[in-house]
Amino acid sequence: MCNLFIFLSFITFYGSVFFIAAIYLWLLFKRQFRFLFMLLPGLVLAGILIYPLFIQQLINSKIALTEVKNWNLVLGQSNIKNLLLIPIKFSIGRISFDPQIVYYSIAGLWTAFVFYFVIKGWKNTLFYLIGITITLAFLASFFIPMLQYFRYLYLIPLICLLLATTVKNTKIKWFILVGFTVFSFTYLLNPAHHREDWKSLVKNLNSNIVYMIPSSSDPVKYYNKNIEVRSLNQIGQDELNNEIIVIPYTAEIHGVNYDEVLKSKSYELSSEKSYRELKIEIWNKK
Repeated sequence: MCNLFIFLSFITFYGSVFFIAAIYLWLLFKRQFRFLFMLLPGLVLAGILIYPLFIQQLINSKIALTEVKNWNLVLGQSNIKNLLLIPIKFSIGRISFDPQIVYYSIAGLWTAFVFYFVIKGWKNTLFYLIGITITLAFLASFFIPMLQYFRYLYLIPLICLLLATTVKNTKIKWFILVGFTVFSFTYLLNPAHHREDWKSLVKNLNSNIVYMIPSSSDPVKYYNKNIEVRSLNQIGQDELNNEIIVIPYTAEIHGVNYDEVLKSKSYELSSEKSYRELKIEIWNKK
């Protein structure tokens, strides 16, 4: 059964290899060699099965890292910020609010409170499995960036189990449960924290021609197939109308300085509309 779970986890999500490796290293450290060899077939079979696809995706990733200027920022470089975001987002979820100083104060205090009890369980096997997984991911991300916190959400059940064993006081248990519940409902009930609102953005487009990064335009085409998407890279070559609409999504990642080009052509940004981490920019000829 363990081999089946290892097999399924690796073929569905490559990032699980760090947790699988953590299990192997822990068994090696504990000198449980028999159990270690018993758990190898699941990973070996999964590796053989998806090897061609994995190699092709690795090649594509390297090409993207070369051709897309800031693609490594999206994947998650090994740095202190990305490392700290893992315990913070594990504790409060995918929320943010202003003023930022209040957000960071609340997030920092709550994370410190929760992970005090996590660290308190340092003698527990779960603690080492979590720590080894994050350490391996951090080291690997120096070569293949993938230190984004959402890639390791599968560790949250282990953290919850660890908390259940280390927190003895019933009041503290209830306090942690209430805290997690409050943060969860803050996310669920406030649309501002949800993913990009492409549907509303497309619905409110006042033109059938938009400029954006073509590789990021699938959501626009999904909601309206009649919209013509033109590349931001061509904005300096096209004959432009007096008013043009720009969706700057992923432009920074691709290193496209379209605003400088438009300003050089005597355009100015007249208005912006936001749709949860998305923007529509309307540029007019001066």
